[in-house]
Amino acid sequence: MTSKFTELAIDCADPGVLARFWCAVLDYEVQDEGDGIVIIGSPEVPEGRSRLGPVPPRLTFAHVPEGKIVKNRLHIDVNPTDREQGEEVRRLLDLGARHADVGQGDATWVVLADPEGNEFCVLADRCP
Repeated sequence: MTSKFTELAIDCADPGVLARFWCAVLDYEVQDEGDGIVIIGSPEVPEGRSRLGPVPPRLTFAHVPEGKIVKNRLHIDVNPTDREQGEEVRRLLDLGARHADVGQGDATWVVLADPEGNEFCVLADRCP
């Protein structure tokens, strides 16, 4: 018996705003909401815990009173599936992301930050 990665919890100031941003990034939908928590996930795999094999993880946004202070120790990487990296970066910037410098130097990925400053990377390889 093993564990399965099914969910990533993200502390934030405004769970609704961040959930809407990440729904647009990942083509996810809100699956549950209440008491300062918004859970989003793939509309095609609403519950992955009991499903065999890998599943797209859900993201849980939980309201916390303190703000983000330092670089994340854990971050999300996204891979554009239907466009090139530059086109995807432009789309994400239009959604409210911004460029971020975490000391990445000359890399093949682009570091962005979501509307609350959480860093994430847009990779260059297209994967299904």
